Amino acid sequence: MDRLLLMHSFVTVARTGSFNGAAKKMSSSGSLVSRHVAELERQVGVRLVNRTARSVSLTEQGRHYAEFAARILDEIDAEDSRIAQSHDRAEGTLSIICPKWIGSLDLGDAIAEFSAVHPKIQVRFELGGMSDRTYDFLDSGFDVAFHTRDLRDSSVRLKKIASLPFVLCAAEDYLERHGPLDEPNSINSHDCLVHVNDPVWRIGHGHSSALHKIRNVAFSSNSYLALQKVAVHGRGLALLPQRSAYDDLMSGALQVLLPDIGVPDRPLYAIYGPGPDTPRKVSVFLDFLAQWFADHPIAAISS
Repeated sequence: MDRLLLMHSFVTVARTGSFNGAAKKMSSSGSLVSRHVAELERQVGVRLVNRTARSVSLTEQGRHYAEFAARILDEIDAEDSRIAQSHDRAEGTLSIICPKWIGSLDLGDAIAEFSAVHPKIQVRFELGGMSDRTYDFLDSGFDVAFHTRDLRDSSVRLKKIASLPFVLCAAEDYLERHGPLDEPNSINSHDCLVHVNDPVWRIGHGHSSALHKIRNVAFSSNSYLALQKVAVHGRGLALLPQRSAYDDLMSGALQVLLPDIGVPDRPLYAIYGPGPDTPRKVSVFLDFLAQWFADHPIAAISS
């Protein structure tokens, strides 16, 4: 039998002084409570109670064990209560992981503001080191992970936080040397700067969009910021997050390509643990981020 159940029955007998009294308090039967105490005695290897026809009294070992068991049960109740209360309060440690390029831009700004607004939540924020398996972040001790690809995994829950605009662009110096990009099918006649996790570019929107596997890779990196710097130096075409490239686009260091066709936005998803009862610190965080992105839209780029 479960040791905690046996201890609970024994402590109740010790407090009430009888099996029947304990049974009433526990909404059980006297015979069942008696069996619980007998089984506990068998497990610990000593007699804990003296049984007579009229009363039940504790042995010396029984008195010591009753004090010990009561203390253990009280500590368990107190810890259960503490955990339940912390689950319902926006406090404690919140562990977050996301790809480097997101965390160093939009998401990093949003999380910094969240930390300032919610000082009772201690934020652990790590960039990179993410697995292709969407649920691995839970095994690594993280509460929330971020992705920018469509996810279909019933082992986690998902919330769309925002849409991240991307832009196809190149430096004017490159275009002067290699000629303009007039239509999507000409992409592979140009030098391309490719993120290692993004080797296939989708150009266009909706049903008219098409995938283009990049074959002429002049430069590759796992950092969009690195690709942006190389693009500014005139090395080739790049598909970049618009927010990171915004200043270079506005200054003219980079030119928007195929503006009438464009490229689709990327969804920013937060994924978190399964189950309907989301910890308060997680739900407050996700709501804050969704509102932050709504309050900080990315300005349109004129071609």
